[in-house]
Amino acid sequence: MSFSDEFNLLLRARYPIIYIPTREEERVEAAIALSAKQQGDRAVYTWDFVDGYQGNPNDLGFGKRNPLQALEFVEKLPASAAAIFVLRDFHRFLEDISISRKLRNLLRLLKSQPKNLVLLSSQVAIPEDLSEVLTVLEFPLPNAAEIATEIERLLSATGQRLEGKVLDELVRSCQGLSIERIRRVLARALALHGELRPEDVDLILEEKRQTIRQTQILDFYPATENISDIGGLDNLKDWLIRRGGSFSERARQYGLPFPRGLLLVGIQGTGKSLTAKAIAHHWHLPLLRLDVGRLFGGLVGESESRTRQMIQLSEALAPCILWIDEIDKAFSGVDGRGDAGTTSRVFGTFITWMAEKKSPVFVVATANNIQSLPAEMLRKGRFDEIFFVGLPSQEERRAIFEVHLSRLRSHNLDQYDLDRLAYETPDFSGAEIEQALIEAMHLGFSQNRDFTTDDILEAASQTVPLARTAKEQIEFLQDWASAGKARLASKHSSLSDRIQRQLQQPEG
Repeated sequence: MSFSDEFNLLLRARYPIIYIPTREEERVEAAIALSAKQQGDRAVYTWDFVDGYQGNPNDLGFGKRNPLQALEFVEKLPASAAAIFVLRDFHRFLEDISISRKLRNLLRLLKSQPKNLVLLSSQVAIPEDLSEVLTVLEFPLPNAAEIATEIERLLSATGQRLEGKVLDELVRSCQGLSIERIRRVLARALALHGELRPEDVDLILEEKRQTIRQTQILDFYPATENISDIGGLDNLKDWLIRRGGSFSERARQYGLPFPRGLLLVGIQGTGKSLTAKAIAHHWHLPLLRLDVGRLFGGLVGESESRTRQMIQLSEALAPCILWIDEIDKAFSGVDGRGDAGTTSRVFGTFITWMAEKKSPVFVVATANNIQSLPAEMLRKGRFDEIFFVGLPSQEERRAIFEVHLSRLRSHNLDQYDLDRLAYETPDFSGAEIEQALIEAMHLGFSQNRDFTTDDILEAASQTVPLARTAKEQIEFLQDWASAGKARLASKHSSLSDRIQRQLQQPEG
C-alpha cells in the first residue's frame, strides 16, 4: 500500500493523531495536500513554532511560539469543518505535560469530528504516555518514477536531453536519496560542467555515502576484496559465481527471482566477513554494513522506526548487499530479554521482511554461535542457503598462505615453503595465519632483513589457535554441520573429510 493510500485510509477511519517521521517536509506536505483534495477538498492548516499558522489569512501567525495555543486552535473551528492540522517539529514539545494532556483531551473531539492532527518530525520521539495515542506512518523515499520526473524537470529547464540508458543509470543511482538531496547533487553536477553526464553517478554515490553516514544505522562499506582473495571455500565460491548474473534484466526475463541472502555460520576468523566483501565486489553491488546494535533506541517506538528506516534505505539503494556481521550477538535470547519486548518486535519486523521482500537486497549474515540464534532465523525461506565455514584443511591453508604471501612478497613467493607452512599449522584459521605472517614480518623487520619460512613457523609456534581454546564450541559447530543442518563451504575442509569417513563406515 502506498503512502497516499494508507494516509487516506487513516483519514477515513478518523485516526485522530498521525505521526510522520520524515526529513522531507516539502514533499510530505505536498502529498498531504493532495490527499486533502481527494478527501472532499479538506482545509489544511500548517503550523510551526516560529511563524505560527500559515496559509489562511484570517488566522495568519496564530499560535506563534505557543504550541499549546496551536492545539487550542483545533477547537476554534466549527464541528462540521473538515480539516487537517499539520504541526511541524512537534515532537520537541511532547514531553511537556500541558501538551501531552491537551493531546489526550483532544482525542474525543477528533474522533467525533472530521479533523486530524498530523505531527511532522525528523525522528521518532514518542513519550511512553502517548504511545497509545499516536499512529506512526512512514513516509517513503522517492521511487524511480518520482526521481525520473525530477531529473526530466531539471533537464527541461536546461534544454538538455539524455539517452534513455544514461537517464536510467542516473535514476537508479539516485534511489535512496531524498528529493532535496537529488536536487542538490544534480545542481552540483550542472555547476561543475554545465550539463549532466554519465560520470555524474560518482557524485551521486558520494552523496549516498554522506546520507548513509548521517543515518548512523548503515555504513557504506568499500568493497575491494576479490573472490580470488578467499583461500579455499570452493563450494561457497562456486555457489556465488553461479549467481553472479542473478540481478540482471536477462535473469528477470528468464524467470529467476532475486537471490534472497546467505547465512554464513562457523568459527571465528575463517573468512565469513571477507566473503561478504568479496560478494559485493564480484557482483559490482554497493555494500551496506548494518550494526544491529544501532537499531535499538531508548524511546518508545524508536527501535522499530529505525528498523523500518534501515529496510526502507536498503530497498531504496537496491540492488545492493546488506551485510549483518555477528547477527547471533544481536538476537541471542530474543524471547528472554527484559526490554518490554523491543528486541522481539525488532526481530519480528526483520525476519518478516526477509521472508516477504521482493526487492533485490541480498542479505549476507554471519554468525559464530549457532546455539544463540532463534530457530525462526534458520527456517527455509529466510535465506537461500546456510553455509558452514569450518577450519581450513591443509590444502586450504596452503591456498591461504599463497594469497597473503602473493600480496606481501609477490616478487619472491617461491622462497617460501608453502607446503611446509600448511603442514605445520594444523587447526589454524585464516585470521590466525594472517596474524602469524604479521608477527613474522615484525621479527624480520626488527633484524633489518626479510622474513622467512622459519620466521613464520616461529610466530605460529607462539600462537594457541582458537580450535584449542574453544574446543567444545567448535566441536558443537562441527557436529551441527555434519548432521546436515548446513552446506559445507569447503570441498576439502577437515570437516568434509570427517563426514566422508562417517559415510564410509559400515552400519552397525
